[in-house]
Amino acid sequence: MEQLSLLVIFLFVLFLLLGSGVWVGLALMGTAWFILEFYTSSSPMSSLDRIWTSSKSWTLAALPMFIWMGEILYRSRLSQDMFRGLAPWMARLPGGLVHTNIVGCTIFAAVSGSSAATLTTVGKMSIPELRKRGYPEYMIIGTLTGAATLGLMIPPSLTLIVYGVSVEVSISKLFMAGILPGLLLALMFMAYVAGWSFVRKSEVPKIADEMTFGQKIAESRFLIPIVLLIIAVIGSMYAGWATATEAAAIGVIGSLILAWAQGSLTISTFIESLLGATRTSAMVAFILLGASALTLAMGFTGLPRALAEFIEVLELSRFSLLIALMFFYIILGMFLDGISSVVLTMAIVQPMVEAAGIDLIWFGIFIVVVVEMAQVTPPIGFNLFVMQGMTKHEMGYIAKTALPMFGIMVLMVFVLIVWPELATWLPENMRNTPGG
Repeated sequence: MEQLSLLVIFLFVLFLLLGSGVWVGLALMGTAWFILEFYTSSSPMSSLDRIWTSSKSWTLAALPMFIWMGEILYRSRLSQDMFRGLAPWMARLPGGLVHTNIVGCTIFAAVSGSSAATLTTVGKMSIPELRKRGYPEYMIIGTLTGAATLGLMIPPSLTLIVYGVSVEVSISKLFMAGILPGLLLALMFMAYVAGWSFVRKSEVPKIADEMTFGQKIAESRFLIPIVLLIIAVIGSMYAGWATATEAAAIGVIGSLILAWAQGSLTISTFIESLLGATRTSAMVAFILLGASALTLAMGFTGLPRALAEFIEVLELSRFSLLIALMFFYIILGMFLDGISSVVLTMAIVQPMVEAAGIDLIWFGIFIVVVVEMAQVTPPIGFNLFVMQGMTKHEMGYIAKTALPMFGIMVLMVFVLIVWPELATWLPENMRNTPGG
């Protein structure tokens, strides 16, 4: 009973701070200070050194590097070249060029790590082109909003980096775990587009021009730089040549070379990319520092251990616990961004998951899929805000168009539960990396 009352007080203080408009990082630190001051014998000031020690992870250095890589590519001519290389191959598929939204997001996700960056870059590429060719607005908006969430799963994923640091598991293995589920989810999105084209044939524009196979191959040369960058980043980790942090450095160097070769690397774009990466990295680091403080405070109270014991007493099945957590994160994601949702809850959820015997690598992919859902759910679905800023559509309309994609992500959760090997096979069979 004492632990339950502490949990209620902890949640009340936290949501009071969040509801008052305080930054997430400050809200986490404020809650940690409150717990340490009034519910433990430890002084908040004496705990600062421990908080800093637990936050200065070398693995975390991958985060700003991957963010910077995405910022550089965002300011290059990558998006125009990507559409030019993809369009000839997508045009004859059932659903036509709508597939460029999904395939474009899948490719850019492999060099971005951010859902918002993926949505913005691919959206600038595809929305004008698809509108010009007469594709229905609801399919353009819905598929792009949903497919951009692949930026959270397909490595390098910022959410997976944050999760890995929070629960202290290998970032490289998490990246490997995200590849097959990410590709499968992309195929499920494409299957939805194909199904739409058969059900509503009249809404699919007719293809006016036809390219020869040789012409398609010629246009595909525009995809070569981005494919080489993906191979360099992901391949170096899978082969065991580089850690996630070293692969991030490779990605930054590669993206700088790519932008320079395209003629889009100027002093202005270099400084803008660096400032953008600095702002985003500082925000995420501040949230992680607050989460570290809260985790430390929770550890002093014994609440995580008590919750884990409570789960054991309930004897919930693995399936029941995962479904409960799925609904929990969907609801939480309606009010918080994905990274905040992860760091906010890991102090409590990790002991529960470990007590249930759930693999932490697999659970990281499960968390990402559920956080992806939250990106397209109002009122705080981040992708909805980005899409609204790009298209000026109402939030409700965008959420409605993305609803089928949300349903596919729910289905993906059940696929992961039934076939956990989808997420665990690659990490278990990858070569030993020189570090996390």
